[in-house]
Amino acid sequence: MKHSTRELAILAVFGTLWGLVEISLGSVLKTLNIPMSGVVLAAIGLTVALTGRAFVPRRGSTLFIGVIAMLLKLFTLGGVVVGPMIGILTEAIVAEVVLSLMVKPSRLSFALAGGMGVVWVLLQPFVTGPILFGRTLVTVWLDLLDRGSQLLGLDSSAAVWILLGLLAIHLLVGGFVGWLSWDIARQLQTRLGRPQTGLTNPS
Repeated sequence: MKHSTRELAILAVFGTLWGLVEISLGSVLKTLNIPMSGVVLAAIGLTVALTGRAFVPRRGSTLFIGVIAMLLKLFTLGGVVVGPMIGILTEAIVAEVVLSLMVKPSRLSFALAGGMGVVWVLLQPFVTGPILFGRTLVTVWLDLLDRGSQLLGLDSSAAVWILLGLLAIHLLVGGFVGWLSWDIARQLQTRLGRPQTGLTNPS
């Protein structure tokens, strides 16, 4: 479905917001070495992207926002950061696929899109680690268990529980931001005096 010039401009604004979050907050979180910083960035970014999708409820809108954010990430201090750029784009793709599979936009579909988008943060090291950084899958897996063990306070031998715990955290955080973005979009459209496009389902 083709977007109008006005719709593309709206999407560019949301993409720019996501990109600025990645450039500014991303650098701070990396410097401070904050645990689960990827989840924080993905949650904020997807909140912006899903809110933008509610403003322009057409297929491809979420992906377009992600592409703009990814391109802005090129301006991060220290040069091109391929890993985060792949993360931004893939999170947008995952959310786009989920929303495109739904017949109508709804709070539930937004929550699912957010949940699956944030889950990608958990899976990405298994893709980018071997391809970009020459790490083995075993090394990536052991790092995941180590970080999960510290976060959840479990022994690293409890691999299944660590994995389930991390998966639950990512899904819950993503689901929450998807749910929240639905309300944010409704509030913004009301304040701007716009019809609540794409937000016809109150559930």
